[in-house]
Amino acid sequence: MLFQPHHDGSALYVDQLHPELGSTVRVRLRVPAGFGEVEKVWLRSVRDAEPHYDAADRLPFEANGGADLEEEGSADAGADQWWEAHLTVINPVQKYRWFVQSSGRSYWVNAQGVFRHDVPDASDFRLVAGPGAPAWAPQAVMYQIFVDRFARSSQADQHPTPEWAIACSWDDTPVIGRGPETPYQFYGGDLDGIREKLDHLVAVGATLVYLTPMFAARSNHRYDASAFAEVDPLLGGDDALVRLVEEIHARGLKVMGDLTTNHSGDMHEWFRASFRNPEAPESEMYYFGEGNEDYVAWLGVPSLPKFNWHSAHLRKRFVLDDDSMVARWLKPPFNLDGWRIDVGNMTGRHGRDDLNYEVAKIIRERVTELNSDALLLAESTSDASADFQGETWHGAMTYTNFTRPVWQWLSRGEWPELTQEQVEEAAGVNTATLLSVSGIPVPAVQTWPDFYGVPQKGPDRIEAEELLATHLNFIAGFPWSVRLCNMNAIDTHDTARAALAVIPGGQEVAAALQFSLPGIPLVFAGDEFGLEGFNGEESRTPMPWDDPSRIKRDLRGIYRALSETRRRHPVLADGGIRWLFAEGDALAFIRESDDESVLVMATRKALEEGLELPVKALCHPATDIETLLTIGEGAPTLSTSPSGVVRWKSSGPGVSLYRLPGVKAPA
Repeated sequence: MLFQPHHDGSALYVDQLHPELGSTVRVRLRVPAGFGEVEKVWLRSVRDAEPHYDAADRLPFEANGGADLEEEGSADAGADQWWEAHLTVINPVQKYRWFVQSSGRSYWVNAQGVFRHDVPDASDFRLVAGPGAPAWAPQAVMYQIFVDRFARSSQADQHPTPEWAIACSWDDTPVIGRGPETPYQFYGGDLDGIREKLDHLVAVGATLVYLTPMFAARSNHRYDASAFAEVDPLLGGDDALVRLVEEIHARGLKVMGDLTTNHSGDMHEWFRASFRNPEAPESEMYYFGEGNEDYVAWLGVPSLPKFNWHSAHLRKRFVLDDDSMVARWLKPPFNLDGWRIDVGNMTGRHGRDDLNYEVAKIIRERVTELNSDALLLAESTSDASADFQGETWHGAMTYTNFTRPVWQWLSRGEWPELTQEQVEEAAGVNTATLLSVSGIPVPAVQTWPDFYGVPQKGPDRIEAEELLATHLNFIAGFPWSVRLCNMNAIDTHDTARAALAVIPGGQEVAAALQFSLPGIPLVFAGDEFGLEGFNGEESRTPMPWDDPSRIKRDLRGIYRALSETRRRHPVLADGGIRWLFAEGDALAFIRESDDESVLVMATRKALEEGLELPVKALCHPATDIETLLTIGEGAPTLSTSPSGVVRWKSSGPGVSLYRLPGVKAPA
């Protein structure tokens, strides 16, 4: 890992992130001095599904980058080798990898790593022809707000509780995590309440506000829209959204909405017009059975009838019309800066139907037509890369490449069992009747966090090398430009809270990783207060504005420091990444650009005897290392020796960031 050949999509290695089709791009491979002498390097690209090889040129030694490490006493110190080739962009998504010959051995270098055996194209590097995400997106710090639970304005009491809702007291009514009443608990958060709390968002470093659905509906989550053409009056209506967006923009922030392209609610006007009415024009917009009596619903939930994207009528009204659902809210007076697409992975898919790419493409084209500076992200909770090749969604809201392996590495590993008496006291019910989640019997009150649909009690613990392997397995299939816009979340409104899944001090470690790895860090409102919840519903806890006793841990200062560090050091947003170490209880990587580098070291427990890295692995003299930020009481400490070794120790879970000079790459 330390001295392997390296390439990624950053500016150090690729001179055009968004080339035109047919253009030629300069690409480079960096071979660390410790790897050994390389005789030949080839660039292998895939042209119209056929492999093609171009010889790479080794750049002259005088031009080579890399630090002079002789002063550190390294016996085989020297400069890195840089190899250069030119890649012709033949296809809209251009795949390529490297073939390296060294000392009678050959190696393949792709986005997953370095291999002695041949590898499939699935993990090739990728360049995407044409425009990408807006330039501001990779630098964003996203703050997610579940609207009903964030803040009540002074006008909130004027909104009558609807007939479907169960009125709840903000600080006194517990959230029901599972059961028939769960979607109907109504706490009354509204858009003006968010506007009144924008100082808080700025204070924790947010630059992009992500609002869960705002449309009229018959649930607290509002993913069952009864209309897409108006903001729910319970939230303040259209005028409240205009006020909120104007204030967000006045502060220099962006704001995106949440749009469900997979389904509507069963009370939506389109569905009501066509249910049991086959002659209605809207009939083609859903998957109806005979007589429009039966219909396909998302995951079988009757209140969420699924859209049929074969329908030209649906495409016009949802995407293409001037006042379509996609278009209306991106235009004045609302001026949203983009969309997060709910259930993006299932949109357009049903049995033999697979219109997902086609639907995503027309939405992307429409959004770009309306506002080329708008961001388009989509939910895809599992193995997402195949649907995110840069031509449709700009980035993914997914959990497999970051959230799940980070939870597992930091997992508590064991979950307490409640006695029958304790459960009955907490739940107020007889738990002889159990609910089932992913095949696991679950009492009305559980003591382990749901783990993303996996049928087990919470995340099992893995080692750092397994975290890295999982991360690379799932991230390799994304183009670099998409990877920079994937959402790095430690939890969301659909998951358990990380605070309950990880070891004490683990949330701080997870937060530091989400801010320092490639991708957009997502802070779910309440993370900064250490809020808890065993599943997605229970995680939607009202914010503890007026009841400090509900603050589990005040982490506002940590999130503010991470946001500020990311702002001051753009390499954390768009720089390259080299992994240096991942074993057991510790991991280390370095983000690099020609301007600066940032070394990140993380541990999940005390390392009394410490770990060692050779200075030459950093490609910088140890004298150039400057401490940027330490997170956690057990944050690693770093020292160097005259023999050219960097030693790091920790007294517990923590992360340390160190600044180094930029990489001296060839001109």
